[in-house]
Amino acid sequence: MRGRSPDAIWQLAQANIARQRAPLADPAMAEFVAALDPVNRIAEHSPGFVWRLRSSEHHGATTVWRGSYSVVVNLSVWESYEALHAFVYRSPHGAFLRHRARWFESLPQPSTVLWWVTANERPTVDQALTRLRYLQAHGSSPQAFTLRRRFDPHGRPQSARKQRARPLRS
Repeated sequence: MRGRSPDAIWQLAQANIARQRAPLADPAMAEFVAALDPVNRIAEHSPGFVWRLRSSEHHGATTVWRGSYSVVVNLSVWESYEALHAFVYRSPHGAFLRHRARWFESLPQPSTVLWWVTANERPTVDQALTRLRYLQAHGSSPQAFTLRRRFDPHGRPQSARKQRARPLRS
């Protein structure tokens, strides 16, 4: 991307939103709410974790209104995609992710957005939601991208699957 310093240290911001099936104080959401602190601790102790948005709300989740309903917003920064991926899918967080339909309704996709930030930059909820709207309107680009169609900090597309090194044939 133009204007990006090649010497900067880049980190990966991620945000995702979810529309809860009931208010967070409702018993139907109790399992989710009870898991927030333990899962957040796992994230904070995961290799490559940099920062996460902390909620001032009593239940520990950040919520915002989107039209006529509220959504939970998760916002964090990671050293790399690999670190984020390991936490999301390979830590105990993955078990909660597999059961998300218990607590959340489906939303128009994508509901997760990634983008690069400079080291020590801490995105806001407004910035995250702006990136998500951009992604939903325009698709993956260096400004806002998905888990499957990623870009490096300089705007070059990245493969969703790492290429395996092939042995040289003589």
